[in-house]
Amino acid sequence: MNEPVQKQHLFDNPRNVSLAIGSLYIVCILLFLLDFILHRHATSEWDGFTGFFALFGFIACVTIVLAAKQLRKILKHKENYYDVDD
Repeated sequence: MNEPVQKQHLFDNPRNVSLAIGSLYIVCILLFLLDFILHRHATSEWDGFTGFFALFGFIACVTIVLAAKQLRKILKHKENYYDVDD
């Protein structure tokens, strides 16, 4: 019997994954470099610093991940939580 043909998805090819990650790096670098060129209308002295929003976003992301790891300890269920006890 013939085996069913599996559909190839976009990120099944490692070359496409590398291309996507490389593109994200290039966009991040370009946005950081534009921070030196473009004038921003800062509302406080903190957001006037070059690279402030990149640093703020990185710190916020790390904080969310660390908070989620701690929250998992509180919300975690036993492995057999949904099993029916007879």
